[in-house]
Order: sequence, then structure tokens, then C-alpha cells
Amino acid sequence: MTVRAILDAKGREVMTIRPDDRLAEATRILASHRIGALVVTLGDNRIAGILSERDIVRAIGEEGAEALDFPVSSVMTSNVKVCHEENTANDLMEIMTRGRFRHMPVEKDGHLDGIISIGDVVKLRIEEVVREAEEMKSYIATA
Repeated sequence: MTVRAILDAKGREVMTIRPDDRLAEATRILASHRIGALVVTLGDNRIAGILSERDIVRAIGEEGAEALDFPVSSVMTSNVKVCHEENTANDLMEIMTRGRFRHMPVEKDGHLDGIISIGDVVKLRIEEVVREAEEMKSYIATA
């Protein structure tokens, strides 16, 4: 299964934020949409970074509540691992596990095209295992 198939099933909508927005605004967006990360984009939808709940908690832990006034750019991860439509679910599991992160933007022609979470990958993998089990049961029953 590829990133393209995952995005075709779940959609390509991504919540984004600008590098100069404040962390307080990021927390409002994360909470209102019940998500764990925002992709930080520039005006032309190029990926500048990613901001996760962990990044915000780390900043507040180190700086206190004043961190909520910091610009997103001061806390975001700027060396972002991205994937592309042709990557497989197995590729993503390996990259996310090795990098210890849960969200990966999808890039197409240098611009943001979607986002994949570890939850998306796990859901897909469970569906594949259930389908394979059903196919085996059917095969055994007809043999």
C-alpha cells in the first residue's frame, strides 16, 4: 500500500501554520482540531517545518508560559522528514520508528500535498491483516 492510496482514502487536507505565528495560536489550532501536529508552511505552500505537541510541551517546560508568545519558528522542527506518494506503508513505519516521530508531511513538486500519521499507517496495516485472514479462512473453507 502506498502513500497515494492512504491519501486517496483519508484526504489531503492538512492543518498548517506560518513560521511567524505564535505558539498560543498553534495550541488553539491543535486543540480545536484534535490533532497532534501542524505543518509549518511558507506563503507558497512550501514546507518550512513541523510543530508537534511535544515541541510545545518541551518549550513550556523549559521557558514556562512565556513560551506561548514565542514564534512557531523558534520551536518547530525545521529538518523535516517528508514522504512522497510512491512511498509504501512499510517505508513509513521504518522511517517513523527510526526517527521517533508520529507525523510525516507528504511533498509533491516541492510543496505540501498531505500528511500521514502513524495512526494512518497502523490502521492500514490492521485492515491488511484482517483482509488476509479473511482470504485464508475463505481459501481453507473451499479447499
